[in-house]
Amino acid sequence: MKHQLEIRHFKYFLAVAEELHFRKAADRLFISQPGLSRQIKQMENELGIILFERNSRKVKLTAAGVFLQEELKSHLQNLDNILNRANHISSGLQGKLKLGYVGSAMHGIIPELLPKFKDKYPEVVFSLSEMDNKAQIKSLLDHNLDIGFVRIERVPRNIEIRPIFNDTFSLVLPKNHVLNSSNFKELNQVKDEPFILFEGTYSNSYYEKVMQIFDDSGFIPLVSHYTVNASSIYRLVENNFGLSIVPTSLKRGYDMDIKFIELKNITQRTTLRIVWNSQNSNPVLTNFLKVNNIL
Repeated sequence: MKHQLEIRHFKYFLAVAEELHFRKAADRLFISQPGLSRQIKQMENELGIILFERNSRKVKLTAAGVFLQEELKSHLQNLDNILNRANHISSGLQGKLKLGYVGSAMHGIIPELLPKFKDKYPEVVFSLSEMDNKAQIKSLLDHNLDIGFVRIERVPRNIEIRPIFNDTFSLVLPKNHVLNSSNFKELNQVKDEPFILFEGTYSNSYYEKVMQIFDDSGFIPLVSHYTVNASSIYRLVENNFGLSIVPTSLKRGYDMDIKFIELKNITQRTTLRIVWNSQNSNPVLTNFLKVNNIL
């Protein structure tokens, strides 16, 4: 059986069922009483069910009408909730934002950006994954990630990129090392010591910038270890396997027997950038970029 009924018919029925009075129900619905009566009669004809017993004195629900009222009240409420949530998702009020990041972003930028967005869009859920630069770009292209925080300068077509934080570099040493911020003058003071560096695959541009620091200091570093993980670098430095150079923001969030000397007098800076796929239609992404003044 095919019924040519619309949601408005069910809402008209519920109004009459609650008021048990056609005029009062019509006033509540802001329609005429004859019009409401016709809509209810149409509904009964379509369903082949008598929903109301009518006489000159009162309106009463039939047994089928009582059953329909009970079922429709819960189902229409669920439908309203579903439609409201769909509207919220479409407008970016609800949904999910998947973020990838290199480690240093979590120690400065991300903790600043997320609360600001969460205040305005409290129902959005975040998914965060620490990933290297290449993995983030691939995930963005595959639409498995909404936003990335990277230390690279060149990206493929369709990937948008914006600088978000310009960082200095810092020398990392064991806590008991003879050098400190008061007696450190220039990097060639440690030219004979081994270094632990981020691998070139972490970011070619980042690696080249670190190499420029050594070039400008007049020596080629003796590299004892390469890694892609800051905590691994720090653990090696702590255990006297060498020194390192890292973005200054990476000194936050670690409690190890190491110390940092910020290299304020060098020209090199490392830029953290935010990236996203321009073809990503997630409205939460658009809202995030706007709230943080990136768009």
